[in-house]
Amino acid sequence: MNTKPSRESNGGRVVILTVLALVVLFGGGYVAAYAGAGAKVPRGATVAGIDIGGKTHADAVKAIEAGLADRTDLSVTVDGKAAGLTAEQAGISVDAAASATEAGGGRSWSPSRLWDYYTGGDEVDAVVDVDQAKLTATVDQLNAKFGTPAKDGTVDFRNGEVKRTDAKTGMEVDPDAAREGLTEAYLSDDDVDLDLVEAEPEITDDDVQKALDEFANPAVSGPVTLVFDDTPVKLTPKDYSPALGMKAEDGELVPALDEDLLNKLVRSKISDPKGKPVDASFKVVNGKPKIVPAKPGVDYEPSDISSAFLELVGDTGKRSVKVKATVKKADFTTADAKKLGIKTRVSTFTTNFPYAEYRNINLGRAAELVNGTVLKPGETFSLNDTLGERTAENGFTKGFIISNGVYRSEYGGGVSQMATTVFNAMFFAGLEDVEHKPHSFYIDRYPVGREATVVWGALDLRFKNDTEHGVLITSHLTPAGSGGQGALTVSMYSTKTWDITTKTGERYNFTSPQTRTLPTDGCTPNTGYGGFDINVWRYFHKPGSDAVERTEKFHTTYTPSDSVICQDPPAPKPKKKNDNSGND
Repeated sequence: MNTKPSRESNGGRVVILTVLALVVLFGGGYVAAYAGAGAKVPRGATVAGIDIGGKTHADAVKAIEAGLADRTDLSVTVDGKAAGLTAEQAGISVDAAASATEAGGGRSWSPSRLWDYYTGGDEVDAVVDVDQAKLTATVDQLNAKFGTPAKDGTVDFRNGEVKRTDAKTGMEVDPDAAREGLTEAYLSDDDVDLDLVEAEPEITDDDVQKALDEFANPAVSGPVTLVFDDTPVKLTPKDYSPALGMKAEDGELVPALDEDLLNKLVRSKISDPKGKPVDASFKVVNGKPKIVPAKPGVDYEPSDISSAFLELVGDTGKRSVKVKATVKKADFTTADAKKLGIKTRVSTFTTNFPYAEYRNINLGRAAELVNGTVLKPGETFSLNDTLGERTAENGFTKGFIISNGVYRSEYGGGVSQMATTVFNAMFFAGLEDVEHKPHSFYIDRYPVGREATVVWGALDLRFKNDTEHGVLITSHLTPAGSGGQGALTVSMYSTKTWDITTKTGERYNFTSPQTRTLPTDGCTPNTGYGGFDINVWRYFHKPGSDAVERTEKFHTTYTPSDSVICQDPPAPKPKKKNDNSGND
């Protein structure tokens, strides 16, 4: 049976078709909108004042880079003064690609993305990159140029005392404000002024006072003692203060110790740098002999000292600590030195000499070797043993000596001046003459009849300490200048045993010089003078007494000093030819 479609069915079909038509129409528009927007940045969008609206992502990136290319110099002042900075120096740059993306560049079906494209156009914040190291360096540069840096309070140790430095508030550019201001100057290309603000120090006066109360003042309140085996070593604050310090750490001052310096200090007090014992010795201070104490040889681990030292000096009570060590005493101890009775100067003698550089060198070296010699009771001094062979390796140079009555050049020339000076110091100290030999002819800068010479391997100056006390010998050279006089002084220190007086007799048995002609090579010309005999007496008195206890006579015969003419002998005459020489 045929029936007609109902009116309701027709109406429903129309609605459906209408909806479908609308969907198709809207979808087509949406697709058209998507196609129109593409990957472009929303219309009217800007980054750092640079118009990138409607551009593709790639073109937007190029536009940002081109727009910022001229912004190399930053228009920045600090407290009203031009800073003269560039963006490169400040470490500020813009990530152009990220900024374009942030502005909306790139394809998307998102309705909001399409809506922004057709209705957007706002200023978009640039994506800024900051090189923190460069920014920090720039802020430091600005503070150094325009500001006043804050100063931490400090505590130092000098010459056994504590030195305090108060903290000071500074005026500086705030790093966060600098970052914001420099970035603004770069992005806006406008003038930006950075203010100087108060900068507080990390270490305040309260921190300094705390450090003084808890460590620094106790540290220098008195000496500390390190005990090695049974050998105590006392260190005064003046001794150890160079090794102490206080350093800033987490906003406070904490003790610091230079362990190497402390170890060197302790080594210097107890032994040589290799841990060997050092004998007691003497030095003269303000004209008086003083004992330099012996030092035991000590072997220890430096860490055993440093680990306990800061705690030790910070304690106002117990200021002594035992240190594990192996100790070897010196062969000649401080007690041994005291027993020698070296208390006062018992003699001194000075001789002068004219300028010659070889004399300055040789006498200077001889004085260095003789100085500080200690003779124990009964010991004999030998100048040759003390000086050693006069060689270049031993510090001597060539100079004139007397050999076979004439002058010639040899290593150690001039050293006889030391022999004469030591002999006279011995003479007036009242010591026993064992061996001395005067010069073959008289040299007028020496006391007549009271002088000596030495020759390595042949002639020596020797004398014996025949007293009950030790004898310290010192020697000092004042070099001669060009055209001037030098001076050599030898002194002896002991306990006074004798007062010495002397008398020099008249010259007698005069002899005349001869004239000698020598080959020029190695020859030294000389104007001669006569020889003679002389007697000298030494008188021994008890200290403070005029009575003569003993008399000693020294007899000397001086040979003439010959005149020397340097001249080569005439060449031999050629022989006459024999008329028959050709007839064999």
